[in-house]
Amino acid sequence: MKIYVFCRDILRAIFTLLYRFEAVGTENIPKEGGVLLCSNHKSLLDPISVGIKVKRQVKFMAKEELFKVPILGWLITQFGAFPVKRGGVSKESFKTSISILRGGEIMGIFPVGTRFSDTGAAKKGAAMFALRGNAAVVPAAIIGDYKIFRKMKIVYGQPIVLDDLKSGEVDGDPLELVTERIMDRIHEMEKTGRPSGN
Repeated sequence: MKIYVFCRDILRAIFTLLYRFEAVGTENIPKEGGVLLCSNHKSLLDPISVGIKVKRQVKFMAKEELFKVPILGWLITQFGAFPVKRGGVSKESFKTSISILRGGEIMGIFPVGTRFSDTGAAKKGAAMFALRGNAAVVPAAIIGDYKIFRKMKIVYGQPIVLDDLKSGEVDGDPLELVTERIMDRIHEMEKTGRPSGN
């Protein structure tokens, strides 16, 4: 954890200098308990953007190939990353994710899976974790394009209420409905630049 905090603080300073990076709505992230942070995805730098302004450690899935790279593999392990195989979430990665959330930690995820344009479609993985993880689901929107000295920010919205979907009170595929609800909130914050509410 000490290594994580040290690296996070350095990256926070670098991002503040290079991108004038700021965070809005950090108070919407619960101070304790499991949290699923769901963000839009623009760059390989996004996991840093999602986590550096959060006081608690944020854990991410990472391609298993990265863990085989000397130094980088060790470093991302210190950051709490865990491997996922190409082609989707394996049973092992799913168990690890649920364990993180039910264990009261924070996990970051990009519902679209990969960096995308406005036409990109979200996958159902985030929805699956949201329904099975017993965690608060907090939407996040990264705003800006990682251009040096151009202002960037990340906006965290209020936790998304999913009680009606968990109880089966709504008709339709729960995974699709949860995915839609998450992405609607992310897109809303991308447009307004302000934290969303329920």
